[in-house]
Amino acid sequence: MLVKVLNCLMRDDVQKIGIWGMGGVGKTTLVRELNNKLWKEADTQPFGMVIWATVSKEFEMGRVQKQIAERLDMEVKLGESEETLARRIHERLEKVSSFLLILDDVWKAIDLDQLGIPQTYGRKATKIVLTSRFLEVCQSVKTDINFRVDCLCEEESWKLFCKNAGEVTRLDCVEPLAKDVSRECGGLPLAIITVGMAMRGKKMVELWEHALEELKSSVPYVKSIEEKIYQPLKLSYDLLEPKMKSCFLFCALFPEDYSIEVSDLVRYWIAEGFIDETQNHGYLMNQGITLVENLKDSCLLEEGAHGETVKMHDVVRDFAIWVMSSSRDDSHSLVMSGIGLSEFPHEKFVPSIRRVSLMNNKLKRIPSKVLECVELSALLLQGNFHLEELPVGFLISFPALRILNISGTCIRSLSNSLSKLHELRSLILRDCFYLEEVPALEGLAKIQVLDLCATRIRETPRGLETLKSLRLLDLSRTHHLESIQAGIIPKLLSLEVLDMTLSHFHWGVQGQTQEGQATLEEIACLKRLSVLSIRVVCVPPLSPDYNSLIERLKKFQLFIGPTANSLPSRHDKRRVTISSLNVSEAFIGWLLINTTSLVMNHCWGLNEMLENLVIDSTSSFNLLRSLTVEGFGGSIRPAGGCVAQLDLLPNLEELHLRRVNLGTIRELVGHLGLRFETLKHLEVSRCSRLKCLLSLGNFICFLPNLQEIHVSFCEMLQELFGYSPGEVPTSVSVVPALRVIKLRNLPRLKSLCSQKESWGCLEHVEVTSGNLLKNLPISSNNAHRVREVRGETHWWNNLTWDDNTTIETLQPRFVPADGYIPTGSLGISCYQSFNTIEEASPLPSRSGSQAEELL
Repeated sequence: MLVKVLNCLMRDDVQKIGIWGMGGVGKTTLVRELNNKLWKEADTQPFGMVIWATVSKEFEMGRVQKQIAERLDMEVKLGESEETLARRIHERLEKVSSFLLILDDVWKAIDLDQLGIPQTYGRKATKIVLTSRFLEVCQSVKTDINFRVDCLCEEESWKLFCKNAGEVTRLDCVEPLAKDVSRECGGLPLAIITVGMAMRGKKMVELWEHALEELKSSVPYVKSIEEKIYQPLKLSYDLLEPKMKSCFLFCALFPEDYSIEVSDLVRYWIAEGFIDETQNHGYLMNQGITLVENLKDSCLLEEGAHGETVKMHDVVRDFAIWVMSSSRDDSHSLVMSGIGLSEFPHEKFVPSIRRVSLMNNKLKRIPSKVLECVELSALLLQGNFHLEELPVGFLISFPALRILNISGTCIRSLSNSLSKLHELRSLILRDCFYLEEVPALEGLAKIQVLDLCATRIRETPRGLETLKSLRLLDLSRTHHLESIQAGIIPKLLSLEVLDMTLSHFHWGVQGQTQEGQATLEEIACLKRLSVLSIRVVCVPPLSPDYNSLIERLKKFQLFIGPTANSLPSRHDKRRVTISSLNVSEAFIGWLLINTTSLVMNHCWGLNEMLENLVIDSTSSFNLLRSLTVEGFGGSIRPAGGCVAQLDLLPNLEELHLRRVNLGTIRELVGHLGLRFETLKHLEVSRCSRLKCLLSLGNFICFLPNLQEIHVSFCEMLQELFGYSPGEVPTSVSVVPALRVIKLRNLPRLKSLCSQKESWGCLEHVEVTSGNLLKNLPISSNNAHRVREVRGETHWWNNLTWDDNTTIETLQPRFVPADGYIPTGSLGISCYQSFNTIEEASPLPSRSGSQAEELL
């Protein structure tokens, strides 16, 4: 990290550098090392002067100015105003040929002009480095680059711990316990140092066992821990607004190292009233996501294990639990999540408790004793798989309950006392696989979220129609749901999200469903609905009601047909999947106008549908970004006179063709007038008749934005890009932006392009079972950009090259396909070792973005 900062200081385009990270992670140590290194190398480093000033939480302009003035050998006059001193500092620094200003521990935006700091971007060696716990503080002073200081890896943590705990860590009886203690510090340098020093010289195993137990308890009493570890975190916590404090503390209810779905977290916050519940669902979700990002920028939350999740650092979580367990206000909570608990801790349920988290344990039964926790607002019991019932009188102990989560349990039924929870906002029964019936819901007038995902219910609960405040109804994966009575759905006037993904229930239009069953017309009545995912019997006809519904939805997934289903895509915000249907008479144009992703799966009548689409369409489908056609055994008829006069899919970014009977993609292009000017990702698989991927010509001369090509199991394919008879090749590269090409099981493939080309942006190449391919579009001009070429060794050895420079550049980047491990399955992290006490680790690697979820 120190080297990275030094390198940036040498760059002409960087004047201000921000260094941020949680309290105690080593930011000050890092800039102190920077300061000391520059002082030691005073004769060779580029700065005529290095100035250090500590800002701190209680910022006083005059105090910081005085530190700067003293370093400049300036006399600060008694009673001198801040404005006068700022002017004098500015004049003094203007006379210095070059300087570096280090501002340590900045807590809020600081006006450099008021401080007296000249900001002249033309001066190469006039630089500013500041440290803060908050990214937004760095950004507020318009930093050019920001470095996040993260926690240490386990190996570096252990080295630092041993350095502070001393030789005692080498004792056979102590070392295993010492490693566990070190691990509990979660890589936080300040915690490692403090705990290490506290245990220095202690040889008794009992002392180490006690220290480990206290650290795991989240309420540690090891000497100096609270003062030296939690105090820095408490400063960050105290700076939060009350609403942010509540949101932050709620995150600690989840188990250690647990990745929390952001959408679930925000819904909890809404149910608790931390976020104004009067706004619409989309607004509230955006507000919640903003709060999550603010907590991440404050280093109180961090990225989770996968996209759209967050988690708490172990030490930060321990601190939050310490705050909640020692509090007697509305944050008083009991947190015993993910600790293997098998007995219900009823003795810990005190009247003042507000939140209880017993999730992810081994609870089998709950005593029927009334607990009288009249202030309890959240009860999290999810993940106790062996739990089979809630006693009849259990729920009436919590009259103020707003959140009840018993998902992932073996609960088979719930008592009627559920209806007594008049304050309930969120009832989550997800993955209760044995739950066949939910008691009547009358009395839950304030409920906003009802999650019945993956339960065994056969019909919707009685009293559902009375839930006038219900905003989200999740019936996804209800594989046994057979009936939704007519007249229920239109009464849910506040409903904004209806998720029935993979439900057994299929919606139909009026006249095509069983008498007494709900129809699509009822969904169209929901004026506040913004998110919808349902299975539909057939393609709905165009009607004003349906068209109005689709237009006002912000997100939707329509699975049309008896077996409709598909894998997610990054463009699934508004997806239509049509499966196992005769689409020859279907008009889908009105749907495509509002769709971002279309999947056609094992349909027939595709030729007629394409012709109807061309004939009936008066404009392009500008929103469509992704098109998938799979399992079409018939041949695509030549377009003939039925050709679109304009590109019907001008913004198409992804094209997936699987098991489609095509000789070339141009056969599909002809009908729809496709130009592929925005196409970024092309995937073709198991198209047995395909001989040329794409014939170039008048319609398509090149693919300017194509970045990835994946072609596999096309046994007749001989060439990727060829030219139609009579067409003259252009001088422009066919795929000037292509970065990745993966070719698998293509036994007849001989050429990538009929004319010799060098694809200048190519980075990753994979060819397996394609031994006839002898040339790659790589020359000495672009070989340096290629990061990896993967394939069988005998194929690699038989390739021909224009010159030795190309093969010499690529040889170290060749990876044999034998023992192939897919990219992304190995996590590789590199850590820089630091020699001072409060070591800092380098920037973390960030995971790639995941496919966007519907909810």
